[in-house]
Amino acid sequence: MTNWPAPLTNIINEFKECFDRMERYELLFEYADKLPHELLTENWTEENRVKGCQSEAHVECKLDQKGGFQIHGAADANLVQGLIAILAIGVDGLPPSQVATLSPNFVDEMDVKASLTPSRANGFLNMFEMIRKTAANMSEGA
Repeated sequence: MTNWPAPLTNIINEFKECFDRMERYELLFEYADKLPHELLTENWTEENRVKGCQSEAHVECKLDQKGGFQIHGAADANLVQGLIAILAIGVDGLPPSQVATLSPNFVDEMDVKASLTPSRANGFLNMFEMIRKTAANMSEGA
């Protein structure tokens, strides 16, 4: 068990309580509706598109007024939007330096990775790496 931020730990525990794969999918779909900072489709660009994702997914990383990390994102597939929402909720307001050190292994702990197709899992890892690198760049600039 890694030392995850509290909001991410809560989400991991929620997924661990799921009975089966279908219940995890339903929970992912519920999270798709909880996306804290939606990126409107008119703001989707080639620069914020997640490469290697089978659906259309876009993510921008920003800092709030206190310098806390925020993920603004959206996708055309609920499953992918649910993954974005989990990440966005899990790291919202954290220092970028902390986000930069996170590992994508939390999806293994949630037992979600096994439910993803290889291309979705690859797209998620690409999105995670894109967010992590942006956070690292932001913390270097701080």
